[in-house]
Amino acid sequence: MSTAARRSNVLFLMTDQHRVDTLGAYGNSQVPTPALDRLARTGTRFDRWYTPTAICTPARASLLTGQAPFRHRVLANAERNVGYIEDLPEEAFTFPQALTEAGYRCGLMGKWHAGSRRGPADFGFEGIHHPGWHNPVDHPDYLAWLAERGLPPYRISDQVRGTLPNGGPGNLLAARLQQPVEATFERYLADRTIELLRRYADGALNRDEPFFVGLHFFGPHLPYILPDAYFDLIDPAGVELPRSCMETFTDKPTVQRNYSAHWTFDTMPSEVSRKLIAAYWGYVAMIDAEIARVLAALDELGLTEDTAVFFTSDHGEFTGAHRLHDKGPAMYEDIYRTAGIVRLPGAPAGMVRDEFVSLLDCTATILDLAGLDPGDAVDSRSLLDLVHGRDESPWAPDLVAEFHGHHFPYPQRMLREERYKLVVDPSAVNELYDLDRDPDELHNLYSLPEYAAVRRRMMRRLYRLLRERGDNFHHWMTSMYEVGGVDHDPTLSGLDEDTYAVVSGSAQR
Repeated sequence: MSTAARRSNVLFLMTDQHRVDTLGAYGNSQVPTPALDRLARTGTRFDRWYTPTAICTPARASLLTGQAPFRHRVLANAERNVGYIEDLPEEAFTFPQALTEAGYRCGLMGKWHAGSRRGPADFGFEGIHHPGWHNPVDHPDYLAWLAERGLPPYRISDQVRGTLPNGGPGNLLAARLQQPVEATFERYLADRTIELLRRYADGALNRDEPFFVGLHFFGPHLPYILPDAYFDLIDPAGVELPRSCMETFTDKPTVQRNYSAHWTFDTMPSEVSRKLIAAYWGYVAMIDAEIARVLAALDELGLTEDTAVFFTSDHGEFTGAHRLHDKGPAMYEDIYRTAGIVRLPGAPAGMVRDEFVSLLDCTATILDLAGLDPGDAVDSRSLLDLVHGRDESPWAPDLVAEFHGHHFPYPQRMLREERYKLVVDPSAVNELYDLDRDPDELHNLYSLPEYAAVRRRMMRRLYRLLRERGDNFHHWMTSMYEVGGVDHDPTLSGLDEDTYAVVSGSAQR
């Protein structure tokens, strides 16, 4: 049964590949983010908000379904897919379909990237389908919008890229956009979202027609392509490189060093790395300005008091941390911890929560706000009690995340608790970090004997959690690590009763 007093409208603001430490509300004094800072002051800021996986498509499929990636099985972006399914099955539960059946109007503007064959309309969303992973600047609707306003088309200069190991040019990382701010794809998305809010306002205010509106920006995902006002907003001379630029990859999985070479970090001088971070921060500021326009429209239309507002991202971004860019096969806080801000009608303002919560939990929360049973969002839990300051039900002291590959298959699982993080990869080197002493995750403690007790406890805990969830990654762990008592046949043969021992707390072998 829902804890919400009435069905609420929902405005869901989402960015892509957005570091939590770029917002003033999370401690950055160099990036102007007044709109999101105000949203945090008037709502609830979550300080331990994580993505279930740091890849766009599976994270977005998890938001739609309230299911962890291993369960919905959309495990990679189509652009780098090596054989995983690319779309949710038609029978999959999704929250927009549930909302539509309950009388909500659902609209989505901006990045979809939750599948290849099925678009937003297939899930009950009105709006314009914007496919792909980056701003689709050749989209017919964007071109028509530019033409109506007499604005110039997309054109770039001053490209920033490194050099690949084979001597070829690296991926484009940033560029100067030869358009005014008024012509940016971000301005276009905000305009179209405001139009959608205007269409929905009368039904929400005067009839029983609540709405869900999603505004999903493609940025600040790289490449950071910005007009002069934001490309030059932040002085690179005042930018400090992240401490994890000192990464040596000692006792780390080899793939991290290879990924660093792929993203060409070492081929660019430090002043270029500072410029890249400055441009990234400028991108964040530009998006914040567009969010301000959308929130102002919500006020103007008289919708604010009856509308829940969410802000989050699908995952983070490296921007040079650990000598990396983009995201990928490394479960660092840079890409797994993201911003999470929720403002609900009637809830206290200025709250800060430190429970471990997830992008997954948005699904159950949206359903709860609509007065719907969130039970079908099986890996999701409603945040309403936390946002309203009710602490009757305890939250788990830890959080599990997963990774299945980007550019290539590479399975990993992560257990994040108060102080420590364990990352398990049976094909390579496991990782253990003490985040109190080493917040930059530079020192892998996994093999050190003095951390044997921590390693053993966390490995057993992760194994139990994966078993409870039904995540078959635990089969890798059964033969490789001390996981405690095993009460099943890990060979799956059913032929040899001596292959396992039902002894609580004992090692398997």
